[in-house]
Parts: sequence; structure tokens; C-alpha cells
Amino acid sequence: MIGVDTSVIVRYLVGTPTDQARQAAALMDGDQVMGISIIALIETAHVLRTQYGVPRPDVVATLIDLVTRDNVATLGLAKADVLEALVRTRSLASSPVPNALIVAGSRAAGALPIYSFDADLGRLGAPVARP
Repeated sequence: MIGVDTSVIVRYLVGTPTDQARQAAALMDGDQVMGISIIALIETAHVLRTQYGVPRPDVVATLIDLVTRDNVATLGLAKADVLEALVRTRSLASSPVPNALIVAGSRAAGALPIYSFDADLGRLGAPVARP
């Protein structure tokens, strides 16, 4: 397994700049297993939304497609937990990807409840308490 940074993922997904996108595609479409960290997924979601104007539902769908690839492994959180978090955020109109992955990480580690001032965090499937 090799690690893949946000910059490679984004170039692969958006196709620009052309030379870097071609190199990213050769790597991502190759035979090696790509290890993608949760932080790289969060950064990718952020870059797609803020730098490329991709609508949130399309960002979530793109991340689901990426994570479900046979040659992609998630680092720091089981793939099933990542997918569950992305599916949850897809079903909630205003739920950001980072929040879904924060909840998934806390749930997977048994770090519950999650203390937060964000009243909407509980919609993502974990008990939330106020400090």
C-alpha cells in the first residue's frame, strides 16, 4: 500500500492541470492499493467545494465513488465507517463531510458522547452533549 495526498486526489478528480491529472490517473488507476487518510478526504471535500464550486451532494457522491474503489483503503478509520458517514451526510441536506467523519471516528473509538456546541452534530448518529 502507498499513501496518497490530497493534491493527487484532487488532480485525479478534476482533471487539471492536465499533466498532473494524467500522472495522478496513472497512479490512482494502477494496481497499487492507495491509502487515503481521513484528513485527505476532508481536504478533498473542502477543495472541491471552495476552489472548484462542486455542489455538496456531488462532493459526497464523488467521495463515495472514490472510497468504494477496490484499490482504495482508508487510513485511520475502517472503510465501512467512512462509507456509513458519507451516506449519512448525503441524506442530510446541510451536513458537512468533516462533521460526519468526526462523528464516525468518535463512534468507532467509543469516544461518546461527543461534546460539542453544534446542536446538529447528533443528526449524524452519535450522542452529543454540551460542555
